Amino acid sequence: MKRYILILAAAAALISCSHRTEVTLSRDALMDKIMGGWAGQTIGVVYGAPTEFKHQGTLIPDSQPISWGEGYVKYWWDKKPGLFDDVYNDLTFAEAFEQLGLDCSSEDLALRFAYAPYHLAHANQAGRYNVRRGIMPPQSGNWLNNPHADDLDFQIEADFIGLMAPGMIPQAMDIAERVGHIMNSGDGFYGGAYVGGLYSAAFIENDPAKIVDMALAPIPEESTFWQCINDVRKLHKRYPRDWKRAWFKILKKWGADTGCPKGVFLSFNIDAKINSAYVTLGMLYGDGDFGKSMEIATRCGQDSDCNPATVGGVLGVMLGRSGIPAFWREPLDDIWNLDFEGTDVSLAKGSRYSMDQALQLIERNGGKVTDESVTIPVMAECKLPLEQNFTDTYPIYRDQKDAWMEDVYEFDFSGNGFCIWGNLVCLRGISKNYAGRVSSKHVGSEVFALAEEDDTYVAEIEVWIDGELDQVSILPMKGTSRKLEPAWKYLMPEGRHHVRMVWRNPDPSQYLLRINAIQYYSSHPVTDPYYHN
Repeated sequence: MKRYILILAAAAALISCSHRTEVTLSRDALMDKIMGGWAGQTIGVVYGAPTEFKHQGTLIPDSQPISWGEGYVKYWWDKKPGLFDDVYNDLTFAEAFEQLGLDCSSEDLALRFAYAPYHLAHANQAGRYNVRRGIMPPQSGNWLNNPHADDLDFQIEADFIGLMAPGMIPQAMDIAERVGHIMNSGDGFYGGAYVGGLYSAAFIENDPAKIVDMALAPIPEESTFWQCINDVRKLHKRYPRDWKRAWFKILKKWGADTGCPKGVFLSFNIDAKINSAYVTLGMLYGDGDFGKSMEIATRCGQDSDCNPATVGGVLGVMLGRSGIPAFWREPLDDIWNLDFEGTDVSLAKGSRYSMDQALQLIERNGGKVTDESVTIPVMAECKLPLEQNFTDTYPIYRDQKDAWMEDVYEFDFSGNGFCIWGNLVCLRGISKNYAGRVSSKHVGSEVFALAEEDDTYVAEIEVWIDGELDQVSILPMKGTSRKLEPAWKYLMPEGRHHVRMVWRNPDPSQYLLRINAIQYYSSHPVTDPYYHN
């Protein structure tokens, strides 16, 4: 909490209230914009559903149609409730602020988030695991405790921030600071701050390029996140009609993931920078057109439901729900009043929460609220403190293991860090060929983890580094409690290291640890193309 207070003090010192202006909207217009934000986000999620991570490092070709039509939202609502994770994570935080008040702490928000009943992945699940283990924000989202810290998780659930802080970007950054470090830090945190800023700016600006400028202003220019998004701005000016050319140059420069164990040295990329770049491409090249903007963000590939969701939500605020073309808006009516999975909150209820919070924030910050209108206080930009993940930590080699640990597992490497990509596997329900005599030589690649929510088994694995016990890795089998990576260690002394993992409470007839791959890091990047660890 001390760190948060210091950050607020530093940010407040940079806010120049002498540049303050005001924007007046009718209460109906404000509510329409808030509903437009929730509507546009949900439309974008569904629009990109069939393509999510199907195109990794490649564009979705123009020849491939992307469906939309009557009944389409309800179809995905029934078929894949987890698709709406962007929205129900947002709604969890909106509900928390409604119930706990605008001054609720980061710790309060973290506990509400960590014990939500729905499935999470990547930085969200890593942050949840940390909080459940007593590691609270900002440490729960710090890259030394969370290999997914640069992933886009906060980015895809920061929409609610701009909706509760309309036109008030410094206030949006205040909220982002409390929420974003639960699951992210560095560029992963900046991704969410940027999205919150996009939504906030869209209440008072109708030019997508200016909305982008306003949202990027609080991000430190020294950060790689700012540099990536600024490259999109520069490319848009250089190639104003050719978004695909801009996309290729962004991919070439920024297309390598550093942290996510699923993506390093592979085509999968859930990093916040490049996915926010795809959001920005949609904003700048979409010319303010709702459908065109979402389509560009989708055809950029990678997280191609979350990215159009952000674009759709921001344009939904700009246009208002009533201004979203009926072709896009009407299929959403089928679920507008339905509660999302793992929540008792609907889009209708979430809109009311956001409206109530926005009115409170407007009044708190010197604005005016009457029965007919609201006057929003608009302040000059603030600057967030610089934080950068994976400093002096360069991925140098991905060792594809496809191995199984029953009791002991060892490996050697040269560098200054490692991260194991793998998971605990429950063997109950596997073919009888494995029952009672399972070992790594019997288990084929077809076996995978199906985390059972009623499974109370918790593996305890000692991790010895260079002959000394470094940590005891706690691995619950229960899906919502699971630890995504069995072990990692960064910023070690550069050199040769030996890692030995010892399972304290093994039960090889029931559980194995799958080790898919190990990625190694060094304090300096590899320059020799023939380097092998």
